[in-house]
Amino acid sequence: MFTGIIETLGTVTNVVKEQENVHLTIKSSITNELKVDQSVAHNGVCLTVVAINNDEYKVTAIKETIDKTNIGKLKVNDIVNLERAMKLGDRLDGHIVQGHVDETGTCTFIKDENGSTAYTFTYNSDKNNVTIEKGSITINGVSLTVVNSTKNGFSVAIIPYTWDNTTFKTLQVGDAVNLEFDVIGKYVARLTNL
Repeated sequence: MFTGIIETLGTVTNVVKEQENVHLTIKSSITNELKVDQSVAHNGVCLTVVAINNDEYKVTAIKETIDKTNIGKLKVNDIVNLERAMKLGDRLDGHIVQGHVDETGTCTFIKDENGSTAYTFTYNSDKNNVTIEKGSITINGVSLTVVNSTKNGFSVAIIPYTWDNTTFKTLQVGDAVNLEFDVIGKYVARLTNL
């Protein structure tokens, strides 16, 4: 489990495709604190550390992960949001995040709001995922509050600190993002559709 509060950024230093898998090597300031078998969220995708070498570590994404996220589109020098799994007893600063991406969405609009930045995203509403105004959403691993919600889209506003310390500063209109919808909202939506 994660909180959606990004701990640090990492840089992709190597991408190797092997059959249906993608092996990513990440350079990060937290590498020396990691252990093999540990879970780390990469742009909101929970991946297991499989090897560590100095200040770099390796994770593997399988076909299921590649098909449902933007992880397969990462290339050398791309920056990723990183968060280690939360510890039992820690504060839950964001919201409950599983690290299991529901689908990808597309950034459709970015606007400087004179102190904050507004982003609008669309997603496939056929998958029964929903957002509600003032509800939680995770975008590339970042826990945010929904400002406006429509049937297949929503908007968020971020503070300068979030812009400075996450990959939002590199996000452009047309980019694919990983979306994890609020876990409680997913269960309520599922129950009401039975």
